[in-house]
Amino acid sequence: MTTGGGHGSRWLDRLRTLLRPGSTGRAVAIVTLVAVTLLGSAYALGRSLIPDRPRHSATGVTGDMDKAHYADQPPAEASPSASASPTESGQDGASRDAADDTLFGAHVTTGDARVALTFDDGPDPQYTPQVLAALREYGVRATFCVVGEMVQNHPDLVQAIVADGHTLCNHSWNHDVTLGKRSTAAIRADLLRTNEAIRAAVPDAPIVWYRQPGGAWTYPVVSVAHGLGMTPLHWDVDPADWEAPGAAKIASTVLGGVEPGSIVLMHDAGGNRQGTVDALYRILPTLTSRFQLEALPTDAT
Repeated sequence: MTTGGGHGSRWLDRLRTLLRPGSTGRAVAIVTLVAVTLLGSAYALGRSLIPDRPRHSATGVTGDMDKAHYADQPPAEASPSASASPTESGQDGASRDAADDTLFGAHVTTGDARVALTFDDGPDPQYTPQVLAALREYGVRATFCVVGEMVQNHPDLVQAIVADGHTLCNHSWNHDVTLGKRSTAAIRADLLRTNEAIRAAVPDAPIVWYRQPGGAWTYPVVSVAHGLGMTPLHWDVDPADWEAPGAAKIASTVLGGVEPGSIVLMHDAGGNRQGTVDALYRILPTLTSRFQLEALPTDAT
């Protein structure tokens, strides 16, 4: 321990005076000096036995620390971006980083190295035939998530989809993104109505997939889909083509995002989909050279 300034010097001079032989305060001074020495040694020993506490900052703990010593401390709060649920990015778009617990088990990938292209909201008399033509040119089979009202209005296009070897997927009756919040009976009625429209157009076509509009999954809608023999179908690549960003942007997003097992979300209806059609002629040559593109299997359940 150090002392500074005039007060420290005067204190030491006084102590030396008391320690001189014959001084009446010598005994007291010796006892005081011994006590101070012992206390200082005890303090130093105690500091050597106690590890330094970690330094805390506004964002957490810095410096070295043994985490086991602080296991009972509550974890730092996650930032809003880390804990937020996936947001809807349009008609069917959802965050690619959507947490699994918000999907209630819906399929995000194919489960193997194959890549699946999916087209939602149709069939549409202007764009669905163009999508079919592009797929046919490159020998690719895909999955079409059809809306009941559109199926009812264009059964011939549903027949064309099946004739080309593509898989059908139930996409609700009228694309109600809040369907999952309705009663179980209402959800079931909606999905059954859509299946009936599909079977009216193509009686023998299997319907083993269901995609919730907006990716707004809830436990009831997943449960009802399973009960009707349909596997919930999500995606992991979303070029947001529903926003009509242009063929170049759609293509670059798809080509930059696809990995083995990816399920790609695109649209053949619900607005101007010419950008999607044009993007296919940029996407398909590259994807067919890098991956095996397949329609989702019809024995999913």
